[in-house]
Amino acid sequence: MKGGLVIAACAGVVTALCAFLLHGQEKTPASPPVDWVEDLNHTLTNDLSSLPPMDEAVDSFMRRWSLKGISLSIMRHDSLLYARGYGYADRNQAMTPGTLLRMASVSKLITAVGIMKLQEQGRLYLDSPVFGPFGLLPEYDEAISDDNYYLMTVEHLLRHQGGFTQRGGDPMFSGAGIQREMGRSTPPSRTQLVRYLVRRPLAFTPGTDQEYSNVGYLLLSLIIEKVAGEPYEEFIRREVLSPAGCVDFHIAGNFYADKRPNETRYYMHAEASKPVPVFDGSGRQVERCYGGNDITGLSGAGAWIGSTPELARFVATIDGRPDLKDQLSEFSVYQMTQRLSDEIYSLGWVDCTNEGEWTRTGSFSGTSALVKVYPDGESWILITNTSTWKGSRFSKDTGALCQNLRSRFSSLLPSRDLFRKETAD
Repeated sequence: MKGGLVIAACAGVVTALCAFLLHGQEKTPASPPVDWVEDLNHTLTNDLSSLPPMDEAVDSFMRRWSLKGISLSIMRHDSLLYARGYGYADRNQAMTPGTLLRMASVSKLITAVGIMKLQEQGRLYLDSPVFGPFGLLPEYDEAISDDNYYLMTVEHLLRHQGGFTQRGGDPMFSGAGIQREMGRSTPPSRTQLVRYLVRRPLAFTPGTDQEYSNVGYLLLSLIIEKVAGEPYEEFIRREVLSPAGCVDFHIAGNFYADKRPNETRYYMHAEASKPVPVFDGSGRQVERCYGGNDITGLSGAGAWIGSTPELARFVATIDGRPDLKDQLSEFSVYQMTQRLSDEIYSLGWVDCTNEGEWTRTGSFSGTSALVKVYPDGESWILITNTSTWKGSRFSKDTGALCQNLRSRFSSLLPSRDLFRKETAD
């Protein structure tokens, strides 16, 4: 096993060195253009974006699914054409472009960019082992019970090929049960949870299959912290969000009392309105979207909140298009969006087609998020503050909505850039 780990570590060095020499991986961090609006969330208003026929179609969609609010931003060639909030953010407060919303697993795209940044800096590699004496997280080795963990790489985690399973429940949403099994009176920390989980055997050998895994992206968050030598959130803010001009992204709180001043309220559909036990095992009954799960503990797997215009800004800096300088190298963008097969997840994205259509979705109680990048250079970003009975499958409906709106109204969108001061003022 140790010999294999040495080979894997050496292979990682060779891979990264070749990438650097051939594609210029190391680069000066990108910074926002000087004429960009510095604080989109307190500058953009609904009055700046109005297309009545399209707005009526969105309102109709909301009525059909009993949604309280939607935030929609549309970008073309890295220019923000449209940013509007629909419905309500909280009681009688209107949803606006600057309203913050939980984006659930869209957070994984942010985490993946953080990993690519560290690779460009030569601090880790996609084929770096996660565990073992030459791994990135060797401090967990003493708890490992299955030697297959030593075959796990960073790329396996990014592609959901690490060997983790959700059969029997997603560990990231089973906190109370795990807490009882561990005999704890309080929820385990992220590191305590990982130490507990690696005592379990993997469901399959890493790299031989795939199963969607929040645990994998929790490990990636811990890897970022370990390699960067600072908290995950601080590294992501400085190295990933700041270069994109995103100043109002935050790790979500679990309860309504924790919400940011400009954050939406989250709502459950009627069938899920019954209170559930709080995630901490105390027995208290709560609304599912406010304490039913430990959202904060998801970290880079699903804990970020932000507005759709700032999320569009982030996408503009990782899309490989020439209109705006990317914060990632061309080769990193290629690695993230390369389609290997129908059965293999892209890096951070859910799916990337050979035609150049990229998709990232996210959902849990009270939230459904969608990021669509189309081959013609248009990007549509939509987040709701209400969940539906469809759960994660609702992203197909929001995707169909965006496609319908694109076909009907894309040609009517104004030619402008709300990212720029002279347009947004």
